[in-house]
Amino acid sequence: MDIPENQACRKRNGKETSFEFKISVIAEIANGQISANFASKKYNISRSTISYWQKKLSNYTVEKKYKSKEDEIKALKAKIYDLEGIKDFQQDIIIEFERVTGKELSKKFLPEKLANEIQRKKKKLKD
Repeated sequence: MDIPENQACRKRNGKETSFEFKISVIAEIANGQISANFASKKYNISRSTISYWQKKLSNYTVEKKYKSKEDEIKALKAKIYDLEGIKDFQQDIIIEFERVTGKELSKKFLPEKLANEIQRKKKKLKD
């Protein structure tokens, strides 16, 4: 970016800057796309103004698009935990359905791995 050294930031009147622009600048910083310092240079806005916008408009910012690896891993682990719970619940329903109807449809319609899991669960319930 070609910004001359020691150039003072142009004073902007807050009324000239649109709300959408302020939110977009804050969102770029929050998402990790640019730093506050770079945003200051890129948009010719003082860092204190950006800091002020962040404090005042934090309720309006868009949810982060960028996630750290730890946050992403936590989210994926939580999703796996939820999906395993759903799978167990569905298997219990299938087991109960097969018990009531007397038909073993899981072997016929489900992949072999899932059918075997259901059979193991059935054996545990009988014991």
